[in-house]
Amino acid sequence: MTTSADTLAPQDVQHAGDDAPSSAQLRKPRDNNDPRNTARGKDGNKKQPRRDKRDVHGWVVLDKPIGMTSTHAVAVVKRLFSAKRAGHAGTLDPLASGGLPIAMGEATKTVPFVMDGRKRYRFTVAWGEERDTDDTEGKVTQASDLRPTPEAIRALLPQFTGLIEQTPPQYSAIKIAGERAYDMARDGEIVPLVPRPVEIHELSLVKHDDSGKSVFEAECGKGTYVRALARDMGRLLGCYGHICALRRTLVGPFDEADMIPLEQLQALCDRAASGEGSLADALLPVETALDDIPALAVTRADAARLHRGQAVLLRGRDAPISSGTVYVTVAGRLLALAELGNGELIPKRVFNLSGLTASSARKESL
Repeated sequence: MTTSADTLAPQDVQHAGDDAPSSAQLRKPRDNNDPRNTARGKDGNKKQPRRDKRDVHGWVVLDKPIGMTSTHAVAVVKRLFSAKRAGHAGTLDPLASGGLPIAMGEATKTVPFVMDGRKRYRFTVAWGEERDTDDTEGKVTQASDLRPTPEAIRALLPQFTGLIEQTPPQYSAIKIAGERAYDMARDGEIVPLVPRPVEIHELSLVKHDDSGKSVFEAECGKGTYVRALARDMGRLLGCYGHICALRRTLVGPFDEADMIPLEQLQALCDRAASGEGSLADALLPVETALDDIPALAVTRADAARLHRGQAVLLRGRDAPISSGTVYVTVAGRLLALAELGNGELIPKRVFNLSGLTASSARKESL
């Protein structure tokens, strides 16, 4: 699966002239009849009042509903929080449900660590038809009356476990000469996709019924297309197949216990707007994405140097002897990602967590 991140942009500066409002007018709140509260668009309809953007830092693991694109999901969550910056850590198809980790603010600096982590899926394959999209939305390109037995399916699974070569679906977000493969496919072009290595850590048959459908669970690495798994298994079984249901249950450090449905998130936002609870209760800390990375605590004096982008020498018997990437904390608060080696700590990404951050009540509120 692929990833993306959205960033945001500058504000205009208004220069005061002879008709500029006085400081008293600027301090006076607008009443409901103030025409500035009812700005109208070109069509004459009232426009929604603009919300001030704010600094929000942390992760929301949305339990994405079926039918919503990952880009739209990010936009919705970003609007609910009035966040300045947001992006997701791994595209989830519109027809899929489940975990879509959305990073806000400084959490966007940790997206690669989630993107490179393992992903787990539960998916259903409908046998008997291959489709051009490799899911239920596409046109049938091959059909067969044959149906596989559970024994035949289980015997095939070792061929799809470990490091394998996989050709991505024609309808995928891969870029070819600057164009997305799905755009080329929609225009009727044959997309020249080549096989590439992906890693399947686990693949198991969970359920098989006589209706011609099988349920699987797979744990895989970055870049794996589950739709391609269904397509390729169907071809080798001689009966063809495509995905008819797909749910992501794990992304890096985030599992189903971390997910929050959109309706629940909207309800939490409504309560926060009325003074009951806080939006921070829906956030997971920025450092949640760094669970597999060692943490290193430093003094406030060393933290000040790191915050300025300066390296720090670690000396004495308590100095770490390890090397590699660490995340640095000061007084229990995330400060930076850094490289440790030969007793020297070199900052690579510094975090500025002023604004709305995760609440310790997050788990209890869910």
